[in-house]
Amino acid sequence: MSATSVLARKWRPRNFTQLSGQEHVVQALGNALAQNRLHHAYLFTGTRGVGKTTIARIFAKSLNCETGITATPCGVCAACTEIDSGRFVDLIELDAASNTQVDNMRELLESALYAPTCGRFKVYIIDEVHMLSKSAFNAMLKTLEEPPAHVKFILATTDPQKIPVTVLSRCLQFNLKQMPPALIVERLQYVLGEEQITFENGALALIARAAQGSMRDALSLTDQAIAYSSGKVDEPLVRTMLGVIDQGYLFDVLQALHAGDGPALIRIADNLAIRSVSFEGALQDLASLLHRVAMAQTIPQAIPDDEPERQRLFELAAQFSPEEIQLNYQIAIHGRKEIDLAPDEYAGFTMTLLRMLAFAAQGGAAQPAGRGGNGVAAPKPVAARPAAEPAPAAASAPTPAPVRTAQSGSLDWNVLLGQLNLQGMARELAKNSVLSSFAEGVAVLNVAPQHKHLLGNKMAHEKLQAALAEYFAKPVRLQLEVAADRDASTPAVLEQQERQSRQQQAEESIRQDDFVREAQAVFQAQIVENSIRPLQ
Repeated sequence: MSATSVLARKWRPRNFTQLSGQEHVVQALGNALAQNRLHHAYLFTGTRGVGKTTIARIFAKSLNCETGITATPCGVCAACTEIDSGRFVDLIELDAASNTQVDNMRELLESALYAPTCGRFKVYIIDEVHMLSKSAFNAMLKTLEEPPAHVKFILATTDPQKIPVTVLSRCLQFNLKQMPPALIVERLQYVLGEEQITFENGALALIARAAQGSMRDALSLTDQAIAYSSGKVDEPLVRTMLGVIDQGYLFDVLQALHAGDGPALIRIADNLAIRSVSFEGALQDLASLLHRVAMAQTIPQAIPDDEPERQRLFELAAQFSPEEIQLNYQIAIHGRKEIDLAPDEYAGFTMTLLRMLAFAAQGGAAQPAGRGGNGVAAPKPVAARPAAEPAPAAASAPTPAPVRTAQSGSLDWNVLLGQLNLQGMARELAKNSVLSSFAEGVAVLNVAPQHKHLLGNKMAHEKLQAALAEYFAKPVRLQLEVAADRDASTPAVLEQQERQSRQQQAEESIRQDDFVREAQAVFQAQIVENSIRPLQ
């Protein structure tokens, strides 16, 4: 789904009061408008989706509103409504990424010499201005030095370092901040409330973290989540959609690392592979957790009292030395950078964990032999933590059971999928399909209609076909078709049904628990909705 999704367009702020997280910019522009102390050129910098173009359009309304120059444009006059709809002739928007040449800039600047057609000012919004060529910047510079009184330039960029200092020095610069996750969650709660869409706060927290400070990305992901979950936004489905892992697995990784338990680390990685988790995302989240542990070690007051995992963070902070946390953080960061160079993501992830384990067995970072640079004998490495005893040699793996059902000897696709070594989009393609037929080396898969976009993924097609050929030890040609039944019993559907069944069993088990019933009777205790999770 594109970044300009339905929610992102519908809920784009129309005035300064609707903006969130950029109060420092709003206050400065509001004061300038109220005092009529206007500059001829403004530069808005910041990462994608933080409001650069939105603020520029609101500022254009403030300059051209028929009620006068104001920080609170009316929003109903011809100028305001035409700017909102993109039809205001005196607001010219240029995407510098696709108009980099000097001829484009000269044409634009020549039009700036003429008076506005219907507005008070001609406003030029140049997005991604850092993409302009050197000659285009030179052409712009002359107009910035001697601008016509009726012209205002608003430049926006994600990379101000690439803008010549001669241009920077002639602009008022405002740096827009990334939106904090809490503010994104608050905005999403409001939007979904207005849209009358049910949601879980845990799901919104996941979306806010994935958006990485971009409100536009957060709204786009929310749109995607609504489509993915048929009109609601709940945590399990959003977690699946984003391919993120429960933080509990990250804590388990560090606990196994502390214990020197290599087999446990591999078991965790295997479990993530079964769940089709993005290993790159897992390393990102692991680095984030290590950062939080480092904060707990050095600045404990920075961990809020209402942090859900506060106790576990401080437990890890006590188990690891600061040096170990710093080293593992570096290993996680480098592992994420190198994951594309690995044979596959699983190998890259497990190799990163094994690297952490190797350094832990050596007692931390390697120390230089002999004396340090100051003439003082370098300390000996800390004694290694006892490594876990090697696991007994595994018996020869049994030959896989035939993946056939009792009905007419046909292949059971759900069982077969569990025996294929699939990851990423190839696994998504297989999970959202059913096997229609398999004869004479041709496997026909019916893909669920809601996932028909997977048909165009050539790499996933080829990987799945190769996995089938490897499993059956003979060439297999894979043929994909769109299933007629939207609710076909694909592995993904069965997995979701099983997850729902386990959730219902967990909830019923809690409700029938004697201790819970007694607490409800004696203390009027209440079960917190959506807090029950089945045991892994």
